[in-house]
Amino acid sequence: MRSVWRGAISFGLVTIAVRLYTAVEEHDFRFNQVHREDGGRIRYKRVCSVCGEEVEYSEITKGYELDDGRMVIMENEDFEKLPVKTDKSIDVLEFVPVEEIDPIYFQKTYYLEPDKAAARPYVLLRDALVKTGQLAVVKITIRQKETLATIRARDDVLVMHTMLWPDEIRKAEFDFLDADVEVRPQELKMATSLVESMAGDFDPATFTDDYRDALEKVIAAKAEGAELPEQPEAEEKGDVIDLMTALERSVEKAKAGRKGAKKALPKKKASSA
Repeated sequence: MRSVWRGAISFGLVTIAVRLYTAVEEHDFRFNQVHREDGGRIRYKRVCSVCGEEVEYSEITKGYELDDGRMVIMENEDFEKLPVKTDKSIDVLEFVPVEEIDPIYFQKTYYLEPDKAAARPYVLLRDALVKTGQLAVVKITIRQKETLATIRARDDVLVMHTMLWPDEIRKAEFDFLDADVEVRPQELKMATSLVESMAGDFDPATFTDDYRDALEKVIAAKAEGAELPEQPEAEEKGDVIDLMTALERSVEKAKAGRKGAKKALPKKKASSA
């Protein structure tokens, strides 16, 4: 992995030199826009909307359009002179219980690796977070943008999640929230039973991306000129039923599925004395 940022965690009077690495990678298929007739890639030119001339990349800068239509031109030097702290530091602001941070705030995830000389304070911070059940709320500037973030311990490594600011979270405003929706006690009891019958330990390795697998098969078939795989038939939903009946049947189906899964498990051999 290549580091995307290098700096230090400021933890009280302790400084921990670290490198930042992107922790995730998407495995989506990336398609190009092409000419259907010959498969040629579609190219785009950078053309100025005012003079109509094609513009070289070296002549392009950033601009912000005001409400009155005026365009404010921003050069690289303007960003460098911003009156904010932009040094290579991760400032710990406070420590909070893990459960207090709503996942809606999380944006991107990074791994933090310590420099060789910083391994001891790094492990100290990691173990302290594990022992206290806390995570660190920090501020960091990445690519000239200051962002809020959290640092937590995961599999012996410190992980940083950049966060959205509170004013970037939209408020849920839906009509049904103002309506008086009644849920009957027996419905809640049956829904609770359904949740409990489907409960389990989360293991991400047991889930697969069916869409990606199917798309891979179609691409492979088209590349070889083979017959395309058939789309599976959709399951029949059956007659429209009321909520309570749907819950009851769902519980029965979930319990039957659990019994079938247990029978399919290989039996353990008895150990010889």
